[in-house]
Amino acid sequence: MADDTGNRSPAKDRGGLLKCLGHNFDNPDLLEEALTHPSVTTRKSTRLGEGRDYDRLEFLGDRVLGLVIADHLLRTYPQADAGKLATRYNALVRRETLAVVAEEIDLGLHIRFARGERNSGGSAKPALLANACEAVIAALYIDGGLEVAARFIHEYWDKHAEELTTAPKDAKTSLQELAHARHAPAPVYRETERSGPPHAPMFSIEVEVGNLGTTTGKGSSKRAAEQLAAEALYNKLK
Repeated sequence: MADDTGNRSPAKDRGGLLKCLGHNFDNPDLLEEALTHPSVTTRKSTRLGEGRDYDRLEFLGDRVLGLVIADHLLRTYPQADAGKLATRYNALVRRETLAVVAEEIDLGLHIRFARGERNSGGSAKPALLANACEAVIAALYIDGGLEVAARFIHEYWDKHAEELTTAPKDAKTSLQELAHARHAPAPVYRETERSGPPHAPMFSIEVEVGNLGTTTGKGSSKRAAEQLAAEALYNKLK
């Protein structure tokens, strides 16, 4: 039976998804919230109530994924420097990887959209799949704790980590190649801030590519901050 958004009723046909997630929710509403696109909650007729979409959970899920991946990389590559760790990290937490995982578990079949968004192909848009995937990670974390969320992440991300037999092209190289392709000046990096105690400084690095744009990255080393800044600007421009 369809609800007023043109989707199947909540909590129906979730068996396959729950099997992929490896967790039965004590609070099923958390999963429904994680699977609800903001287009649904803008409708006055929504049955979930105002604000019950995946936006807030997405914010948390991004951090949970980052923590688990960073911990995994630190343990797996004890000899790697911060720059190489950052390169691998960025490849694993980027939106493209999230969208791939979402497709692997058929997440798009379960996301609730307003009729117009679904009819425009929302369930197949990589950006929306990535957002919902992060929200689902947050729901797992809230309902079952870090161990449950980490188990799901390892189940689907470890194989992607193993595929990186060598470190992927770093973000600075990718950004420089993009700038060259667009006949723009080479990227310029500037330290804009240094905070924290001397034994654990935090660097803020700004990167600028002519008139194409500027972004800032923060990291525990200049190299890591430069990589994060380059990654952000590259993703913005590509």
